[in-house]
Amino acid sequence: MQGFAGKVAVVTGAGSGIGQALAIELGRSGAHVAISDIDAEGLAATEDRLKAIGAQVKTDRLNVTEREAFEVYADAVAEHFGKVNQIYNNAGIAYVGDVEVTPFKDIERVIDVDFWGVVNGTKAFLPHLIASGDGHVINVSSLFGIFSVPGQAAYNSAKFAVRGFTESLYQEMAISGQPVAVTSVHPGGIKTAIMRNSTAADGVDRENLTTFFDKRLTMTTPEKAAKEILDGVRKKKARVLVGPDAKVLDFLVRLSGARYQTLFSSAISRFLPPVH
Repeated sequence: MQGFAGKVAVVTGAGSGIGQALAIELGRSGAHVAISDIDAEGLAATEDRLKAIGAQVKTDRLNVTEREAFEVYADAVAEHFGKVNQIYNNAGIAYVGDVEVTPFKDIERVIDVDFWGVVNGTKAFLPHLIASGDGHVINVSSLFGIFSVPGQAAYNSAKFAVRGFTESLYQEMAISGQPVAVTSVHPGGIKTAIMRNSTAADGVDRENLTTFFDKRLTMTTPEKAAKEILDGVRKKKARVLVGPDAKVLDFLVRLSGARYQTLFSSAISRFLPPVH
């Protein structure tokens, strides 16, 4: 893919799924890639694949919720490569459970990783992106940052927050004339292990829900998702919807307004297995 050769791109959550696919596609496109994840084994596998295609790669285990560590990491990446052009804040976790039965700590954990991880990455790398003269912040929200569904209040909250944070940043960079593009990414159902790796409230039949999700609700491969995201980044789009389901459901929500909540809750109660 054109437009990435010689760029320095940072990808969090690069040990699997969309993050891994983004790192590899960036490497194939000639970018120098800094990859991180809390999963050391998955991270090593991504590193091996990048080295096999001849990409320049810096690999670090990183917990995106640890702000000071993220700031040290950003400086280390900039020192290693001499510049940073792009940050893909992709790391995230999933959780299933109705509000009534979800402990506070589980909501906090999702917010810490899925929202504060994005804020930490953006803030830590923004000075370096500005200094590059050709920066780009790419924050991965979700289709669940466009609309909400039952059983996903924690995840919805984090992903809506990512969208709001990113859209505000887009406007700030434009008003201040900073050389930083900003993109909010909203994947639909992607064939990753996010649901299999999710946690859940007591009483949730996670195995049944995961099987339904993997068989019925995922239609886009991580590799296809990465290509769609990078095409949007290359075009400096403010928002990228990933997958046909994301495009259709986004249109439906915009068409129906707040009424989507009634439509979706009715459909979900009929076709999805109960959360608990």
